[in-house]
Amino acid sequence: MKSVTLLQPPRIAVGNGCAPECARYLGGRGARRVLLVSSSAVQPSLGGVLEAMRQAGIEVVEAPAVDCEPTVAMFEAALKVARDGRVDAVAGIGGGSAMDVAKLVAALGDGGQPIREVFGIDLLKRRALPLVCLPTTAGTGAEVSPNAILLDETDEMKKGVISPHLVPDAAFVDPLLTLSVPPAVTAATGLDALTHCIEAFANKHAHPAVDTYALAGIRLISANLVGAVRDGKDVEARAALALGSLYGGLCLGPVNTAAVHALAYPLGGKFHVAHGVSNAVMLPAVLRFNLPAAAERYAQMALALGVQQNGADLAEAGVRAIEELARACGIPMRLSELGIPRSAIPELARSAMQVTRLLRNNPRTLTEADAISLYESVF
Repeated sequence: MKSVTLLQPPRIAVGNGCAPECARYLGGRGARRVLLVSSSAVQPSLGGVLEAMRQAGIEVVEAPAVDCEPTVAMFEAALKVARDGRVDAVAGIGGGSAMDVAKLVAALGDGGQPIREVFGIDLLKRRALPLVCLPTTAGTGAEVSPNAILLDETDEMKKGVISPHLVPDAAFVDPLLTLSVPPAVTAATGLDALTHCIEAFANKHAHPAVDTYALAGIRLISANLVGAVRDGKDVEARAALALGSLYGGLCLGPVNTAAVHALAYPLGGKFHVAHGVSNAVMLPAVLRFNLPAAAERYAQMALALGVQQNGADLAEAGVRAIEELARACGIPMRLSELGIPRSAIPELARSAMQVTRLLRNNPRTLTEADAISLYESVF
């Protein structure tokens, strides 16, 4: 068995109603002024958390709302509020965008490194402030991952900071925070979480210790996503998705994702397509491309998806099941439906080929010509 390093917060609370526990945790760490990084859509549901903070003697300083996928400028605005407010801890409560900004503010709050110096793997020297994360979508898994992604506006590229220092001190995964998420966001974030699990399972660096999380996440998400999209108040479906998303997040540190994410990033960076939608569009095409190199893995994936079929076509049936799931959730599955012109495909392919940290994980080597072909296949 090859070696793998599992990175996760020292404390993970999971379950209905656990969100306010973050206040007691932060108070126990000596926090008195906490930067809250969230979004406009989430803030109305935070009454219980904010009251718990007040009772713990914690003053909340609010960063500017993170209402879209985050940019360097948005991060810098939040960082300024943190410094001006002299906060002593950071809480990220929201989707992956808010949590990524929170993680980077906590890491860089002391001004020791500028943001563009830490894009890449293991370039971050330390984290300056204590950090807790509470996801309100299911989701990115950012509450437990060592990753944070920003759009660098200077070159329209999404760039990642990958470091153990980004793993939060504590994560509080409360499914009740996800009940108000709209159907389209539920669908997109759920398919993002499913992609995390699938790409971690069929990956050059796949590992038995991570496979357990990946397969469990595939089972939970595929069985419950449509139900949560159709009825957002289905607490059982929401809880299953929250747990599946958590499992996907736990896969990101030791194994990470691969070509689906690499090809999805330019769609967000250049055309501002939601990350989960970008993944959903590219997922079936990339899986079919990978089939010759990972047929056995994709057959196991199909079984986890609930495919009732045996034989040589099991892996392909799994890909079809993913397509059916995305359609049932109302996700647009063609680049043309997203307003992306065919003329943009060569540039999309060039950008995707720069995401080498993910492409090197893919079960099958992918060239720029392959990337063009894959984009063409979903146009």
